[in-house]
Amino acid sequence: MAIVDFVWNYAVPFLLVLTVLVFVHEMGHYLVARYNDVRVEVFSVGFGGEAYGWTGSSGTRWRISWVPLGGYVRFFGDANAASAPAEGLEDLTPHERAVSFHHKRLGQRTAVIVAGPAANFLLAILLFAGLFVFVGQAFTPPVVGSVLENSAAAAAGFVANDRVVSMDGTKIERFQDMQRIVSMSPERPIRTVVERGGETLTLMATPRLVEATDRFGNAYRIGRLGISGEGLEYIRHDPFTALWRATGETVSISAATLDYVGQMIMGRRSTEELGGPVRIAQMSGQMWQLGMVALISFAAVLSINLGLINLFPIPMLDGGHLLFYAIEALRGRPVGDRMMDYGFRLGLGLVLCLVVFVTWNDLENLKVFDYIARLLS
Repeated sequence: MAIVDFVWNYAVPFLLVLTVLVFVHEMGHYLVARYNDVRVEVFSVGFGGEAYGWTGSSGTRWRISWVPLGGYVRFFGDANAASAPAEGLEDLTPHERAVSFHHKRLGQRTAVIVAGPAANFLLAILLFAGLFVFVGQAFTPPVVGSVLENSAAAAAGFVANDRVVSMDGTKIERFQDMQRIVSMSPERPIRTVVERGGETLTLMATPRLVEATDRFGNAYRIGRLGISGEGLEYIRHDPFTALWRATGETVSISAATLDYVGQMIMGRRSTEELGGPVRIAQMSGQMWQLGMVALISFAAVLSINLGLINLFPIPMLDGGHLLFYAIEALRGRPVGDRMMDYGFRLGLGLVLCLVVFVTWNDLENLKVFDYIARLLS
């Protein structure tokens, strides 16, 4: 019974969310490729051997593969799933060159590659917009309800009923906007403009670094001022406003994610907070148990992260291809086969190392190694 519960509560939502996100990402590549008359030989959700598939009227082999942790489209002229150019491209006939991905103009190839991450951002916007229309957007006014004694906010001079106008030049419309900036800025002074009794004041607030635990027991480090808001409302928007707000939410989450990565690179945040497939599966199950609204919100955030990760300039990822295209644009000719081969090998090594590292983090956070040690002791 426990196995059935695990499959239903964790494996099913994880595979559901991941399959949708991967399908949308690869469909972005596929549609723009077909628009540019590129022949698509394989569209695969998952890696490894084919579990189920069929061949479409355009000649594309649509397949569901056995390892459901990603996906790919393979264009005519590709040597592998990473779209490395195959050997013998110079010997293609004029008809084959016309449908070969690697014989398309630089702008066309760039559009095909960008389309995958762009599809993930678009999906996030549509998911958020749907929630904002039918459920509503969570909203708390940026007004200070209370200030904890001996807190960073008290030291900065905040008092109850202060309305926060901006932080470091960023306009604050919701209490959540302020929370996002504060949580990502531990031990960093934030120039904060507040309205108090009809006057405008400028306060310098430095959030303190704290280690917190969410409702599911996951530990994380954030910045905290020590103030609280008042009330939580859900404001439903018309479709056009919802799309605008959803776009802003997507941009805001993207910026916060990049800031988070930058802080890890600079050493201001621990890499132990990085999660991989195991943690994604855990969180998918947790959101599933909280309800469909929570699962859709989680899928939107995960879609944004998938789009951003794929834009990192690492060979094997979409961003790696864009890096090669940028070099091609500067040099006036494509990157050499040897350099590209070395790049893909390096990229594969980096991706595999990252997968091992985040999986190790996941197992460490789940106390798997402690459990094994107890069994062996």
